[in-house]
Amino acid sequence: MASAVEGDVGTATEPTRVLQWGFQELSLNNLATSLGASEQALRLIISIFLGYPLALFYRHYLFYKDSYLIHLFHTSTGLSIAYFNFGNQMYHSLLCVILQFLILRLMGRTITAVLTTFCFQMAYLLAGYYWTATGNYDIKWTMPHCVLTLKLIGLAVDYFDGGKDQSSLSSEQQKYAIRGIPSLLEVAGFSYFYGAFLVGPQFSMNHYMKLVHRKLTDKPGEIPSSTIPALKRLSLGLIYLVGYVFLSPHIPENYLLTEDYENRRFWFRCMYMLIWGKFVLYKYVTCWLVTEGVCILTGLGFNDFDENGKAKWDACANMKVWLFETTPRFTGTIASFNINTNAWVARYFFKRLKFLGNKQLSQGLSLLFLALWHGLHSGYLICFQMEFLIVIVERQAASLIRDSPTLSNLATITVLQPFYYLVQQTIHWLFMGYSMTAFCLFTWDKWFKVYKSVYFLGHVFFLSLLFILPYLRKAIVPRKEKLKKME
Repeated sequence: MASAVEGDVGTATEPTRVLQWGFQELSLNNLATSLGASEQALRLIISIFLGYPLALFYRHYLFYKDSYLIHLFHTSTGLSIAYFNFGNQMYHSLLCVILQFLILRLMGRTITAVLTTFCFQMAYLLAGYYWTATGNYDIKWTMPHCVLTLKLIGLAVDYFDGGKDQSSLSSEQQKYAIRGIPSLLEVAGFSYFYGAFLVGPQFSMNHYMKLVHRKLTDKPGEIPSSTIPALKRLSLGLIYLVGYVFLSPHIPENYLLTEDYENRRFWFRCMYMLIWGKFVLYKYVTCWLVTEGVCILTGLGFNDFDENGKAKWDACANMKVWLFETTPRFTGTIASFNINTNAWVARYFFKRLKFLGNKQLSQGLSLLFLALWHGLHSGYLICFQMEFLIVIVERQAASLIRDSPTLSNLATITVLQPFYYLVQQTIHWLFMGYSMTAFCLFTWDKWFKVYKSVYFLGHVFFLSLLFILPYLRKAIVPRKEKLKKME
């Protein structure tokens, strides 16, 4: 009898077991595993693409509503995305947003408020890096928090500028200076805007408030005609995403640490680093293109009109794709990659160091700030140190070619242009890959091993040029007096 009852119970619970198994199979973890990705990476991708239905909802149901409803929508959706990705650790961002609001209200438009904001927000971020960092790339609450940190520091600086005399500010500072007093809801909406909370882009409070007040549109007072521009960026992002998904198993960064890589010929090690260095950036390109599309769809990407009266939608562009793919120069890649973050650093850090009276020192300190902002791993410091060195050498080389009649004539030979371009691109992406090795491998034991396997080629090459180019310039560039006599 008991066995019959147990059999009935077993039969009754069988559908439940099947359903439980089905839900487990449909879990994000299993789905991520089947795709060859981590669950956190899948959650991130879902959250980024979720911006499109949210933007459509805003356009059709909230565009003409009161501003407080729009702020509530941005805050609630941003917090939901934070909880979906990081669970209860979403409190880190919420705490910093509330404390930032209190700093602005209690300290007012003072330099004390700016310094307190900078020290507190950066200290909180760095403490987060210290307690959560591992030897691998992890998607944790610190990832969106670094974006938020820049937003809140910029907010404090703009609020401080808003209390100054208009004539004492540059035209750029006047554009971003906050004249009013932001409410907590406005600060929260600005901080948690779903199209930029996770991976950027950066934008100012004034720009955000224009969105809420329906000023960011090509048709005054109406929903912007931004669907097609948004879909173009989305499509481009999908192309990069598909390329990255299909190529990533064949060009893994961990291969750089294997004995097989170390035992390969030198030219192979260099070529692998070159190809991997270009390809590894595609994951960032994907995220920024997709989020840019969300910003364009809402109207946040509106950037006035060009000289032909055509609307520009590049206010939130973090990538100049054509420049990124075609430039043979390191400065070209820097100008095309993570544009809004670079613009933020220039506006709120580099230009504010003008009192030092040394442009290179200001640039070096800006890159040091960027390295620390990315994390505490030594690889970040090495990467940005290489960027600083490469940019200096590249500018010296360009100046040498421009000022030397012999080199200028050689550089303008039409038939040799394809050869020059190929050589430049090879050098460009080889040493971009060299720099990205430290950036992506994080810890000194990993990047040092790879650098050792290529005989520290990047450091040797550019440090040698740094010392050689000034002497070469003296040898082949005529002095101004000689040039005047020749004229």
